[in-house]
Amino acid sequence: MAQDSTIPGVSEASPGEDERHSNKNLLGPLLCWAVVFADIGTSVYYTPGILYGTVGTLAGFFVLLTMSVFVLLTLKYAEVTHRFPQGGGVVTVAAQAINRWVGALGGMFILVDYFLTAAISCLSGMIYLSVVIKPIGPYALLITIVVLVLLGVLNWVGISESAKVSLVGAVIAFASDIAILISVFTHMSFSAFLSLFPRMFANHVLGPTTILVGFAGSFLAFSGLESISQLSPVMKTPRKKVAGMALLLVVLTIGITSPLLTLLSTILLPKSVLDDPYLSGQVISLLGGKYGSIILQTEVAISASALLVFASNTAIIGSYHVFMALSRMEFFPAFILQRNKLRGTPHYSIAIVTVIPILVLIAVQGNINILGDMYAFGLLGAFTLTCLGLDIVRHRERKVARSLSRQLRNGAGKGVNNDEVAKDLTHNVDELLHRAADKSELNGASHPGGLQPEAILAMATPATTVRARLHDLWNRVDFWLGVLTTVLVFTAWSTNLVSKPLATAFGGSVAAVGMLIALVNYRLQTQRGHMPVVTTGITGRIPDSVLAVLTANNGHNDMVIRSAISSAEGRPIVFLYVGDRKVARTPSMFEVVDPYLEDQKAKEYFGKAENLANKSKAPRSFVYRQQEPGVVASVWQVVHPRDTVLAAENTEEVKDVNPDRIRYELTPGGKVAHLLKHW
Repeated sequence: MAQDSTIPGVSEASPGEDERHSNKNLLGPLLCWAVVFADIGTSVYYTPGILYGTVGTLAGFFVLLTMSVFVLLTLKYAEVTHRFPQGGGVVTVAAQAINRWVGALGGMFILVDYFLTAAISCLSGMIYLSVVIKPIGPYALLITIVVLVLLGVLNWVGISESAKVSLVGAVIAFASDIAILISVFTHMSFSAFLSLFPRMFANHVLGPTTILVGFAGSFLAFSGLESISQLSPVMKTPRKKVAGMALLLVVLTIGITSPLLTLLSTILLPKSVLDDPYLSGQVISLLGGKYGSIILQTEVAISASALLVFASNTAIIGSYHVFMALSRMEFFPAFILQRNKLRGTPHYSIAIVTVIPILVLIAVQGNINILGDMYAFGLLGAFTLTCLGLDIVRHRERKVARSLSRQLRNGAGKGVNNDEVAKDLTHNVDELLHRAADKSELNGASHPGGLQPEAILAMATPATTVRARLHDLWNRVDFWLGVLTTVLVFTAWSTNLVSKPLATAFGGSVAAVGMLIALVNYRLQTQRGHMPVVTTGITGRIPDSVLAVLTANNGHNDMVIRSAISSAEGRPIVFLYVGDRKVARTPSMFEVVDPYLEDQKAKEYFGKAENLANKSKAPRSFVYRQQEPGVVASVWQVVHPRDTVLAAENTEEVKDVNPDRIRYELTPGGKVAHLLKHW
């Protein structure tokens, strides 16, 4: 399960041997596969029994049908992983692609998913363990609660998730699944296997309602995919390649095992077993025992139990990291972030995410089928918002690319060198990458808005080769496949909202309570003159705007804010905060790694700026960058502001900014410089 060592994370090392060494300590495709498979792979242990209670022997058919959407989902999640390298999954994607409140809602959805994962995985683990130790059967609920408490204590002590342990568990689980399949097929001819399909559809009519309910319910078999986006900060570069290879392995291993095991267990096992609420939770082990041996049955039961408890612990870790991310984004109260002095762990967060699954288990009296029905709300809600957020980012890229393409054609028509035009135009998006060390660290990954300058320029440049034309064709197909995926996932989610009222009631209640807490915390912050802010990216020029430069190393930020708002006179303002360049601490798996969320001073000044700008009704954007040469000039070149406002003492630090003239303003707090430019 958990180990004493943490996973090394993103470093700030400069390019060279140190950076290569750091990259070696991150997660490659195999370890990423292990972490994801150790989560998704556990679903097969309880999904067949739960689905059988809903659609009977059609369970295998619907898992196979939903597998096609799962493949499309993996394409989108692979892209999310490299577009948003700070991690956070649906919280980050929704907040930065749509707005901060949708990000908060995504956080509530994923918390519902994690709470139920912790409950259902741990309970299922105890049910499988009772195959070996039968006397614990009547006490499975009580033992599950005890195990959850112990997991909470272990996390309080500081035991961290280990990808290497995940690899061991994932390999054992996959090997056990293959052993069961081999055992079944050695007792069955090919014609006998084909005869299972008519039996699967016997006594069933595939009407629209049945198809929708079965399709929506089968997503339970693929819960855990979201964990790949949480691994971004601890993933080797290039993330696009690593995530793609890891998810290809996930698709292959899940595709081989989950549909077949669901089909075989729900058709070949006796009806008396499948109709029993308790025995239906042991079907994979019982299938191994029926066609293999008692040794295989026992091995599967023990390995399933261990892996399910491991998945429960993963859910607890994921939960409290989401809690902390939402608190750093100032949706949840600050006490969530408090760490105990003895172990340095976030004890309040750990306590909350441990207690809630226990309360859920007590409320449903340990009924695993009810837990399965409740599962759909958060899982599909998070999938839907993630898919929608990525579609919006892709649409923005296409829109910018079309604009650049027109400018390239106009430049070519006037006899201007296209390379020079392209170089100038990429300033509209190139600022979105963190420069210097950040570029090497993120390996081409995008800024907080998810846009990718290289992709935009490639789409904007006319295709002159067969390869380029094929690439353009794939980009168009990929975009519309992504939209189709969003529609299909939303269809499944909306179906479950109607067909699974208990899931809707539970998930909706948790999300509503969470959003209410976020709203109350927001109101309390605003009453104190501080308004929480989510940073944004800049995708192009903002005509007639004001750029207000705030820094960590001077005490004049208040006067810069006021002077910028005053001089803007209702025109757009871009608040740029330049934070200290610090060596990043080593993150753990599932942690959101965002320098802005860790910079309390930046959040404080942005909050003040938002409060004052809100009163003036001026449009505003908030950009956060860490200190490095030319950082202010890079934003200035993109925004093309009419007025750049900063403390007079900081003018020497922005030599790359080339204004037409400089005007100085005396304020009660000191001298402010206005760098004026007529573009």
